[in-house]
Amino acid sequence: MDNHEPNREADYGAGIIAGRNPVSEAMRSGRAIDCLYVSKGQQAGQIPVLIAKAKQLGIPIKEADQRKLSHMCNGANHQGIVAVAAAREYSSLEDMLSLAEERGEPPLLIICDGLEDPHNLGAIIRSAECAGAHGVIIPKRRSVGLTYAVSKASAGAVEYIPVARVQNLSSLIEDLKSRGIWCFAADMDGSPWDKTDFAGPTALVIGSEGKGVSRLVKEKCDGVVSLPVRGRVNSLNASVAAGVLCYEAVRQRTERSR
Repeated sequence: MDNHEPNREADYGAGIIAGRNPVSEAMRSGRAIDCLYVSKGQQAGQIPVLIAKAKQLGIPIKEADQRKLSHMCNGANHQGIVAVAAAREYSSLEDMLSLAEERGEPPLLIICDGLEDPHNLGAIIRSAECAGAHGVIIPKRRSVGLTYAVSKASAGAVEYIPVARVQNLSSLIEDLKSRGIWCFAADMDGSPWDKTDFAGPTALVIGSEGKGVSRLVKEKCDGVVSLPVRGRVNSLNASVAAGVLCYEAVRQRTERSR
């Protein structure tokens, strides 16, 4: 065994697993892995086997240069491969719907379309949990996952609200609609947020920081809702918009239950 081979993720920071054997063991044990980083051009030895295993498990794979990998694990011998473990196990849509049923409430779900900032995702998870939502859903690709930075930004909320990761948001929305859940995208030029019914089964779609909700996802939704912007900046931060809409749903549901 290489005496310099890393074997303790605590050496590099929360959730970082570096080196071929540690990454292999993490996948073999069923550890929830958010993403696998592989050095560009690495196709020798055990790495192609690990890439194939990651694909089989549905783990997103990204190429990165040696400097990035070294930075991720504080200069340790990463052997061309680094895994980022999830802060906790992902849940499923069924977990969320079961939670709503247990509480005797219509489902309230938050769907994040392509968020890349861990602080934004963490803040959305925190707002969703505080508002009593039943789950947050993110895509597997082109999105930040349930990393330790997200967990920290959520102020512990990830421990109390289900977070699911799905392959395709458009397919997810079609599934939700077939179950009687109304899906609304938050974007400009939509219906007023306070004139839209969120008291029934609802999924709110929050777009990415730069591009908003993608065209295809928006087209799949039942409608688009907008928040008023009266200043010179033309849009709100994604986590702020999510918080406002979550609490509009809380207001409507509280009024309806009286």
